[in-house]
Amino acid sequence: MTRRTATIAACLAGVALVAGVWTLSRNRVLANPPMKVPADNPISREKTTLGRRLFYDRRISVNASLSCADCHRQAFAFSDPRPKSVGATGELTTRNAMTLTNVAYNGRYTWANDTLATLEQQAMVPLTSRHPLEMGVLENEAGVLGRLRSDPQYEALFRAAFPQDAEPISLPNIVRAVSTFVRTLVSFDSPYDRFLRGNSAALTGNARRGFELFRSPQFKCSRCHGGVNFRMTSGHRTSKDDESVAYHNTGLYNLGGDGAYPAADRGLFDVTHNPEDMGRFKAPTLRNVGVTAPYMHDGSIATLEAVIEHYAAGGRVIDSGPDAGDGRRNPHKSPLVSGFVLTPADKRDLLAFLESLTDRTLLTNPAFADPFHE
Repeated sequence: MTRRTATIAACLAGVALVAGVWTLSRNRVLANPPMKVPADNPISREKTTLGRRLFYDRRISVNASLSCADCHRQAFAFSDPRPKSVGATGELTTRNAMTLTNVAYNGRYTWANDTLATLEQQAMVPLTSRHPLEMGVLENEAGVLGRLRSDPQYEALFRAAFPQDAEPISLPNIVRAVSTFVRTLVSFDSPYDRFLRGNSAALTGNARRGFELFRSPQFKCSRCHGGVNFRMTSGHRTSKDDESVAYHNTGLYNLGGDGAYPAADRGLFDVTHNPEDMGRFKAPTLRNVGVTAPYMHDGSIATLEAVIEHYAAGGRVIDSGPDAGDGRRNPHKSPLVSGFVLTPADKRDLLAFLESLTDRTLLTNPAFADPFHE
């Protein structure tokens, strides 16, 4: 049994676990942190089975037109290849759908909301948000529950997953089941992981050189994308838990020259109303980053190569239009986004390393696939 298989098996057995997977720091191999599972929603095989079915079922949207999987597609590491997703009524979301890779290990959820600390809290956002409307459950909760209650298979699945409930088919239980399934989307079988487990042939020479550049003082990539999941920022911690969770302004915009971001999405500022939080977004995981284009919170950078060039430049210049401005000079920009000299060879090697973080097992695992097409 592989370490990754053992991890998922432990999840399905309902065990709070420390997964046997590894990352490299200063030439040492370190174990990843334990998975966080809320006490009021322990993992079970029955809940995982139900959650997988709900994740792919369009009947849990307001008009039975949209499923979670429509915006989180397995072939793209459960992200959306569109810059912004389309809600059940045709309204565009304000942000690019983040990958669900190893999302169970996150300390905070969504791109820029430091109040969402669990998957259950996060799942309520797409299900119930009205502006923009995504799944739109609140607009027709009775209809959604009625569709599920009229399906004998769901009646059995909900009762198996929540045997203590007199009426198990409910919105809270939909949230619990979907969150449980998403916790099993564990990804630790990339070439990078196999290399760290002792397969010296798993990484090319270019990828190895790219890894050294990635963590070098010159490039500083690992300062914002450190840890097992390549998303932690060293030296930055929230006051709410002991996990490093930082939000950064990366110089994407600088409207009017005073640091403003487009009004439709100003990042953490829209939650805290702290001027220093203007344009600050969470550093996402880089696992499977090779298949999660487009990039940034608004999907405004199309390729991984262009992302590297953005950071090498120390920000983005938009010459004309409503978003015109020199992001390199944004007064709120993180000091970690200072730019660096990038040669063609450096870019090639960095790309090779980032591509080595793609876990093809996750992208094709039938246990995570659409159960309606088995």
